[in-house]
Amino acid sequence: MREHVNDPYVQLAKKEGWRSRAAFKLMEIDDKDHLIRTGDVVVDLGAAPGGWSQVAARRVGEKGRVFALDVLEMQGIGGVEFIQGDFREDEVLNQFENLVGDRKAALVMSDMAPNMSGVTLVDRARGMYLAELALEFAKAHLKPDGAFLVKVFQGTDYDNFVKAMRDSFVSVATRKPKASRDRSAELYLLGKNLRT
Repeated sequence: MREHVNDPYVQLAKKEGWRSRAAFKLMEIDDKDHLIRTGDVVVDLGAAPGGWSQVAARRVGEKGRVFALDVLEMQGIGGVEFIQGDFREDEVLNQFENLVGDRKAALVMSDMAPNMSGVTLVDRARGMYLAELALEFAKAHLKPDGAFLVKVFQGTDYDNFVKAMRDSFVSVATRKPKASRDRSAELYLLGKNLRT
């Protein structure tokens, strides 16, 4: 808890009005890779509390659309359409598809993490399962030249997931933003341009 409270990114997020320190991770990756452009459609899976959605909404501007999905509640954010529910369920998926219409996403992003049990092996396996679900969603909803950014944890099934990413995208890169804690096993994988 003390580490969290004293974290410079947590303090900066409070000061600048971001909902979470994760906002800085996305900003750093986007500044480097130019994933979010004005007018884009962006989907944020596992969006709560909304730090990534805030960043995306600012960067797509008024002509863009940001869709945030999460099983948890999330306070409204200007320029973000929030759907509460599990994106694996037909009802939630239909709601999303009705809102997005025939437009495909330029970016699908997932900063999802499981509820931590404290058992590293279990937590990493659950995290990888969420990444796999997000990848399947991305393949169904991305534009051909779209991008997919996903949080993963090194460990169980990491190499298999990287292979699945390489099978799905023309280019796959690893990102470890400065706002990611050094001791954390989290990494972000970035896939660009769907293989057809």
